[in-house]
Amino acid sequence: MKDTLYLQLDKNIEVFHPHIYLQDICKLSCTNPKIQNRLRVMPVANLNPRQYGRYVMSVMDLIELIQKKEPDLDITPIGESDFILTYAKEQTSGAVWRWLKILFVSLASFFGAAFSIMTFNNDVDVGTLFSNIYTQVTGQPDTGFTILEISYSIGIGLGVLIFFNHFGKMKLSSDPSPMQVQMRLYEDDVDTTIIEQKNREKPSP
Repeated sequence: MKDTLYLQLDKNIEVFHPHIYLQDICKLSCTNPKIQNRLRVMPVANLNPRQYGRYVMSVMDLIELIQKKEPDLDITPIGESDFILTYAKEQTSGAVWRWLKILFVSLASFFGAAFSIMTFNNDVDVGTLFSNIYTQVTGQPDTGFTILEISYSIGIGLGVLIFFNHFGKMKLSSDPSPMQVQMRLYEDDVDTTIIEQKNREKPSP
C-alpha cells in the first residue's frame, strides 16, 4: 500500500528569506513520518535576495518536485491550486516609527471622516432641519446648540463605535469588524487578480 501525503496551501504565503522549503509554504501530513520529515526540508524555490515582491506558483509545481524525490508517494493537495509567495523584508522598524504611522493614519481617518460628515450635513441642510423641528416643538427660536445637536453628535460617535465593533483593544463581540471584513475581501481580490494575470501571461502550449 502506497503512502499518502496531504498538502494544505493558503492563497497568499508570506516569507522573509529567499530560500524556500516545503515546510515554509504548506502544512504537511503523511502516513509515513519519515517521508514527511524528508519532504519538510525539500527546497522549493530560491528567490533573488534583493528582489522583494509577489511570486505566483502552482500546486502542480510542488507535486512535480515531490514526485522526483518520492516517486511512489500518493499526493493529495488540499486548498488552493495556485498560490502567491509574498517575499517581504522582515519588519525591523522601531516603536517610534510605528507609533508615528499609527498617529498619521488616525489623524487622516479622523479628519477625513469629520469632513465627510460635515459635507453630508451641509448637503442635506441638517442645521435648518433641526432648527425647524426645535421651533415647531418648543415654540422658541433655535440657538444653534440644542438637545438635537447634542444628541445627534453623541449618536454619530456611538453609532460609529457600534458599527465598527472596535475601540482600541475593546470589542463588543468576537465577530470581525466591517473594516476587517472589507480588508480581507480586498486582499482576496488582489490575490485573485495577481494569479489570474500571471496565468494569462503564460504562453499557451
